[in-house]
Amino acid sequence: MLVLITYDVNTETAAGRARLRKVAKQCVNYGRREQNSVFECILDNAQCVMLKAVLTELIDENTDSLRFYYLGNKYHTKVEHVGVDRGVAADGVLIF
Repeated sequence: MLVLITYDVNTETAAGRARLRKVAKQCVNYGRREQNSVFECILDNAQCVMLKAVLTELIDENTDSLRFYYLGNKYHTKVEHVGVDRGVAADGVLIF
């Protein structure tokens, strides 16, 4: 399923900036960055539960926030893009 993950991490402190880097790194491991704090991730249920747990542990729930949008398996009809595309689609083929 396609999961859109957005986050807002308070970066007023060094600890906040470190949290931001850690959250972004975890999201990069699972999906594609669409905008600065927005990731598209193709996940199965187990991966989704694991990533959500990892991200929830990383953030400070008093100052930061996470949002998960579950677009399901038929997400192609739910996503519309206008403008320059920023790379390979989350479910696209990447050859090295």
